[in-house]
Amino acid sequence: MSITHIVMFQFKAGTPSDAIQDVCARMLALKTNCIHPATQQPYITSASGGADNSPEGIQNGISHAFVVEFANVADRDYYVKEDPVHQAFIQSLSGGVIEKAQVVDFTPGVF
Repeated sequence: MSITHIVMFQFKAGTPSDAIQDVCARMLALKTNCIHPATQQPYITSASGGADNSPEGIQNGISHAFVVEFANVADRDYYVKEDPVHQAFIQSLSGGVIEKAQVVDFTPGVF
């Protein structure tokens, strides 16, 4: 069963737009750069994201969101716990431009 992984960022106040663009580009590049250890092929099935444009006003500071899809739980778990490219991306954000990050994962149709 597929897994949908939603990542949301709030950038620190005053973060330059080029730094935000860099983080967003690197986040989306994970789709190509994360390689499965067994197949030696990219394993993220889809990735998209962008800046918030909701008129509802309940974003609570979140300004950017990304949706990453995996074919199965094992691939998601490898990505979250072990993938060296993903781990390096996370490390690059530590103490940097991110004020808050939120992650929600779900299996479509499972409630």
